[in-house]
Amino acid sequence: MGKYEELAKEIVRNVGGRENVISLTHCITRLRFKLKDESKAHDQVLKDMEGVVTVMKSGGQYQVVIGNHVPDVYADVLPLLGLEEGGSQQAEEGPKGNLFNRFIDIISGIFQPILGIMAACGMVKGLNAMFVAMGLYTDTCGGYMILNAIGDGLFTYLPLFLGYTAAKKFNMKPMLGLVIGAIMCYPSIQGSALEGGEVLYTLFKGTIFESPVYTDFFGIPLIGMDYTSTVIPVIFVVYFASKCEKLFNKFIPDLVKFFFVPMLTLLVTIPVGLLVIGPVATFGSNIIAEAVMSVRNFSPMLAGAIVGLTWQILVIFGLHWGFIPVYINNIMTNGYDNVMMPFFACTFATSAVVLAIFFKTKDKKLKEMALPNFISGIFGVTEPAIYGILLPLKKPFIISCIAGGIGGGFYGAFNFRKFMMGGMGIFEFPAMIEPDGSLGNLYVAIAGALLSMIIAFIATMILYKEEKPETAGPGEINQAVPEKITEEKKAGSILAQCQIASPLKGKVLPLDQMKDDAFASGVLGKGAAVLPEEGKVYAPADGEITTLFPTLHALGMMTKDGVELLIHIGLDTVQLNGEGFKAHISQGEQVKKGQLLIEFDMDFLEKKGYCLETPVLVTNSDDFLEVAAVAGEQVTPGETLLKVLK
Repeated sequence: MGKYEELAKEIVRNVGGRENVISLTHCITRLRFKLKDESKAHDQVLKDMEGVVTVMKSGGQYQVVIGNHVPDVYADVLPLLGLEEGGSQQAEEGPKGNLFNRFIDIISGIFQPILGIMAACGMVKGLNAMFVAMGLYTDTCGGYMILNAIGDGLFTYLPLFLGYTAAKKFNMKPMLGLVIGAIMCYPSIQGSALEGGEVLYTLFKGTIFESPVYTDFFGIPLIGMDYTSTVIPVIFVVYFASKCEKLFNKFIPDLVKFFFVPMLTLLVTIPVGLLVIGPVATFGSNIIAEAVMSVRNFSPMLAGAIVGLTWQILVIFGLHWGFIPVYINNIMTNGYDNVMMPFFACTFATSAVVLAIFFKTKDKKLKEMALPNFISGIFGVTEPAIYGILLPLKKPFIISCIAGGIGGGFYGAFNFRKFMMGGMGIFEFPAMIEPDGSLGNLYVAIAGALLSMIIAFIATMILYKEEKPETAGPGEINQAVPEKITEEKKAGSILAQCQIASPLKGKVLPLDQMKDDAFASGVLGKGAAVLPEEGKVYAPADGEITTLFPTLHALGMMTKDGVELLIHIGLDTVQLNGEGFKAHISQGEQVKKGQLLIEFDMDFLEKKGYCLETPVLVTNSDDFLEVAAVAGEQVTPGETLLKVLK
């Protein structure tokens, strides 16, 4: 295990445990779980967990946003789930959701595993073009040829990689998908190779689908298509193959399954794929490319502004994955993309907003977050800035969207294009160099990025104002601050505050309204009570379990801030002698905030006639200036229940 072992354990525990996980992938900043039951995940606990930025639910995925170090966390999570790289458990299926969510889930699952290497190869290709444009060498020298091979290799044989990832997504043997991709790239069946022969006849003559036929398959015409560097055909062919493989697995005897199933799958899939699915999918790809170009041609500036304005919103919900195939298909079909590329402005707009906040804020913690998030954004990774800073502050996020829209409109007006996959953030600029080496498009890219940054920076400096917390508002302390605290402030003392999270989900009750006089009087300590709605108790802070009663109805703990806590589950429940309770920890154990401590059977306790009011007390209240409950009728595990001033 690596350095994120503890974080990995907490994440797995709070997504419902190993048994609740169907599959796990990751992108640049997020762990993307597919869960059997999302209601078993503890959203608030995960959100409050150190090392987790936030939690999102989109496209049938449960997304835990980590940040730039997500590959390291992913590597530590996989062994806990008993999964290998690519992490899926094919034997079980979770809820499928609606068609749109399933589409997003499929697209992200197919493209995520190769996006990093695609960016790397594209970056090399872009640098190669830049070096030629700078006159460092020519496009005929050996250095150019080798770098071009590095940059072009993946894109030329893209169907092999997509075949592999699509097979994993469709629960088929990945190597079979790889072979299908290789067959579709086989030189002699490419349309460009067939064109050297004699035309037998022409199909769909006089239409946009006009196709000369050079050969046939037992009398069935084989339409010549070039499948190298394509995206859509291999995905559909592999999907069809997955259905065939599943069918053959049902009736082929186990003794010969090992080789008969893949053989029969290929014998059925490849002819159908090359004769029907491939040509239809290729026609579809061309139609999509023409359609999106037509939309853009209607008003390039408006189209660019819409993309730039909405892109970050799509990213928040993970919906941007639905447009990735369009973007890649445009580059592979037309040699460039100018429809989706206005989103390039959003990266720099977001970075500039964060930089402005860094200069303007007086909040030390916010300032510490802003600078690394600015650097991360410049290199193309904006999720930490969005979730950690912009969304909580609201107005800066709106500014970044508007600035991105203005930059996108600028890009649309000047026909900004990207000619190859490659890089992120500033490393994406080489991909803007035109194939002939001219730099006009690159200058447009730089100008649009600067325009977005300047607008975003100035607007944030003018419009962003730090809000002072209001007293007695939602989520604030609902008890009057005693006079001695006011006097301490006047004396110039600095007050430290620590927060105690709720260990339960339920309704918050003031301590003095409890049915038990001993707790209600406060003689045992200040705090609050929770009327639970779920039979689980979680650690309200990091610390040590100092006391675990043999009856499991109550426990004591000492937090790392020196707060002694008593959590007493129900009233008079000691009489049950542990019946209906299950402990997940032992006395003396170190626990992390959000860790499951005890489970109890609510129905059983209620049938036995016990009151479930659960006090959460600070038993060393006299050591602190004040212990105050937080306003609000409902609370979930991880949300602040008590604030302790010292």
